[in-house]
Amino acid sequence: MFKNIDAAIFDMDGTIVDSMWVWNKIDTEYLAKHNLDVPPSLNNDIAHLSFNEVAIYFKNSFNLPYTLEEIKEHWNDMAYEAYCNKVKLKPGVKEFFNLLKENNIKIALATSNNTLLLEACLKANGIYEYFDTITLTNEVKRGKDFPDVYLLTANKLGVSPDKCMVFEDLLPAVQGAKKAGMKVIGVYDEHSLEQHNDMKALADDFILDYISFSLSI
Repeated sequence: MFKNIDAAIFDMDGTIVDSMWVWNKIDTEYLAKHNLDVPPSLNNDIAHLSFNEVAIYFKNSFNLPYTLEEIKEHWNDMAYEAYCNKVKLKPGVKEFFNLLKENNIKIALATSNNTLLLEACLKANGIYEYFDTITLTNEVKRGKDFPDVYLLTANKLGVSPDKCMVFEDLLPAVQGAKKAGMKVIGVYDEHSLEQHNDMKALADDFILDYISFSLSI
C-alpha cells in the first residue's frame, strides 16, 4: 500500500476526527437564532467550501447583518469548547499515524477548518506534533473540489503529487484530490452516506475505519 508513497495528506473533520455533528448543530442553532430554517441542500452546498467561503455563503444566502469576520467569530465561539473537549479521533487514527511514521511517510493536514479550532482539537487528542505541515483552504483561491490545496500541501512537503496519498470523507474533496494527480482513499463517515457509492467509484480505495485498514497493509 505504501509503495511509491512519500506523504499522506489528511482532511480533518469527518476524516480523522468525528466532528461533523458539531457543525450540523451550529448550523441549526445559528440559523434558529435568526428565525431561519436549515435548507435541505445546505450540507451539499457548503461541504467543499473553505471556512471563509462558508461565511460568505451564509451572509449572502441568509442576508445576515454581520461582517464576515463577525460571522466566523460567532462560529468559533460556538465550536471552541466542543473542539477542546468533545471532538475525538476516529478509532485507529493515532496507531495509523505511528505506522506511517515507521515507514518514513510524511503526514500533512489539508483542511477547511481554521487554526484556532484545529490546534485545539489536535493538541487535545495528542496528534498535533505528528504533522509535518498544515494547509488551510483559506491559503488558496478555490475550495477542495479543486486541486489547489492538495498541490500547495505537496509543495510544502517537497513531495511530488504522484507520491501523495490523500484521505477524504466527502465526494467533492475526493474529486479535487484526484485532479491533483494523487492517490485518494475515501473514508467512511455517517454524515456523507449518500456520497459513498460515488466515492467508491472514484477513489483508489474506500475504508470503513483505520483499524482494519492498518491490519490490511
